[in-house]
Amino acid sequence: MSEQNTITEQQQRQKAGKYLTFVLADEEYGLGILKVREIIGYMNITAVPQTPDYVKGVINLRGQVIPVIDLRTNFGMELTEPTEETCIIVVEISRGDRNVSTGIVVDRVSEVLDISGEDIEDPPSFGEAVDTEFILGMGKIGDSVKILLDIDKVLGSADLTAVEDTAEAAAQDEQ
Repeated sequence: MSEQNTITEQQQRQKAGKYLTFVLADEEYGLGILKVREIIGYMNITAVPQTPDYVKGVINLRGQVIPVIDLRTNFGMELTEPTEETCIIVVEISRGDRNVSTGIVVDRVSEVLDISGEDIEDPPSFGEAVDTEFILGMGKIGDSVKILLDIDKVLGSADLTAVEDTAEAAAQDEQ
C-alpha cells in the first residue's frame, strides 16, 4: 500500500465519529459531537454595537456571557425569523491553547449520526475562487449528503477575535 493511501485512510479514520446534524435553509450540516457543549432553545440575544453582521450579540447562559453567531449570515444565506425549532448550539472552539464557548444559531437540530470514515469524502474542489477549507468532509448517509463542518475553521481566527472581543466587552458592561 502506498504512503498516499495510508494517509488518506488515516485521515478517514480521524474524521469518523458522531456528528450532531442540523438544518440551515433546507441543507443539512454536521458538527463533531465533541465540539458541542449543549443545545438551547432560541432566547433573547443582546445586540452588541459595532460588531460584524454575523455576530448576533451575546447571551447570559448561567452566568457566562457567550457570543452568538448567526450561521445563515456567516454563510451568506437569506435571514429568516426565528421559529419554534430555531435553537442555539453552544460549541467549544479551539483558540490557540484555550477554548472559547460560542453559540451558533441554526434553523433546527436534526439528530446525532455515527458516520464511518469510508462514508466521509473530501470536500469538492471549486477552484481557488471558492474557499472550502471550513468543510471537514461530505458525509454520505443513505441517499443524502451532510456537509460536515470544521467549526474551528468556520469561525476563522479574525472572526474568533471579533467574537472574543464581543464577549469580553459584554462581560465588562455587566460588571
